[in-house]
Amino acid sequence: MNICKPTQLGLEGVFDIMTSFNENSAYNLKVVVNETGIKPDTLRAWERRYGLPAPDRTDGGHRLYSDKDIATIKWLMARQEEGLSISRAVKLWRSLIAEGKLPLIAPEFQASPPAFAETITHTKLDDIRAAWIGACLEFNEAAAEHILSQAFALYQPEMVLTQLLQKGLAEIGELWFNDEVSVQQEHFASALAMRRLNTMLAAAPAPTRSGRILIGCPPHEDHTFAPLALTILLRYRGWDMIYLGANVPLGRFISTVESIKPNLIIMTAQQLFTAAKLSEIAQNVAAENQAMLAFGGRIFNMVPRLRQCIPGYFLGETMEEATQMVDRLLTVAVPAPTTKRIPDFYLKALAAFRENQALIEAHAWSLLKSAGISYEHYTNANLHLSRDIYAALTFGDIAFLGAEIAWAEKLLLNYRMPVEMLRHYLHAYHEAAAEHVSGAARLVVDWLAEASHNLDLVADSN
Repeated sequence: MNICKPTQLGLEGVFDIMTSFNENSAYNLKVVVNETGIKPDTLRAWERRYGLPAPDRTDGGHRLYSDKDIATIKWLMARQEEGLSISRAVKLWRSLIAEGKLPLIAPEFQASPPAFAETITHTKLDDIRAAWIGACLEFNEAAAEHILSQAFALYQPEMVLTQLLQKGLAEIGELWFNDEVSVQQEHFASALAMRRLNTMLAAAPAPTRSGRILIGCPPHEDHTFAPLALTILLRYRGWDMIYLGANVPLGRFISTVESIKPNLIIMTAQQLFTAAKLSEIAQNVAAENQAMLAFGGRIFNMVPRLRQCIPGYFLGETMEEATQMVDRLLTVAVPAPTTKRIPDFYLKALAAFRENQALIEAHAWSLLKSAGISYEHYTNANLHLSRDIYAALTFGDIAFLGAEIAWAEKLLLNYRMPVEMLRHYLHAYHEAAAEHVSGAARLVVDWLAEASHNLDLVADSN
């Protein structure tokens, strides 16, 4: 029999010299044991519990195995050596069969680039994630989907969501931030991930627990991977989930809560500005005293001090922590967190800035329009800067602006606003702000002066 040993076997190119197998049953149990090293009791248990392999029988009831049966046994043993349980290995086998693929032959990706053209041979999620990222960056949808299907066959959904999709998107986002991939590649990967999540949500089981959870994003927050993934994980844990999606407006939110009557409201924010909007929602909910509110997201991981500014429960920095926190909140009495009080000085600064914002922006434009900056670039810059100033003043700490300034710079560069033009913009905005604000709002002027100076230093060093 021309059969590879178990250490050579698996999705890593097993039976590469064989495209078909002799299915004539000719070998008894002793031959199979000698060839594979499997214990007879183990093999009988596999056949009884999982129906794999499925040998023929002689008239006297003795088992007869084919070359394909022996190959199947070795394939399952190889998966066990890689760390899979036998039940998981059988599940993977059947999922590949259901996709029209013979597990004993390495599947082929059409037009696959060298980085991931070979079949995924490993069960470590780090390696599978790297292959999925490679497929996404090459816009190879078929390869990316196949890799995901294999991952879900090997691992629990929670592991795939957090360790493959969430971490994979984070790695691609970091590559984008460092100018190593394009925004189109990042959007392609996000679209594939969201499509899979929506499919999982549609197939999620009915709730089995009495607690109802309302989940979504505050106004202007369009990043929905985290709340949708958390919705799926919590629904699989039995909770009744009402998913509202992106950009949930403040208007009529309280009446929506009154209608749904959730036991818990969850909001996620990735940006400083949307965290400020989340804070508005949290304050309204707290004032009505209708339900607990919990929150999380990128910005709260980057700037832990922000957690103290939201009247609600911080879910944690990971999906695992979030699901555990939700279980705690809905099953035991958790003491209410202490919320930081915003100094009156900052509230006055916010009022003064918003009152003069239009004057500042008009003045800055008058300084810039003759310098070659386009109005589109200018309005994009104003949008990000004014939102972040508003958020920092809302939270009572101008230093929070530092957490977002590098990210805002990158966004503006994606709008094709050169760094030199960004320097001119900050100088003009600082000059205009110094002209039109006074009193408490002068801290904004001071911050703009420092930001302009720092950007000058960066430009000079380059």
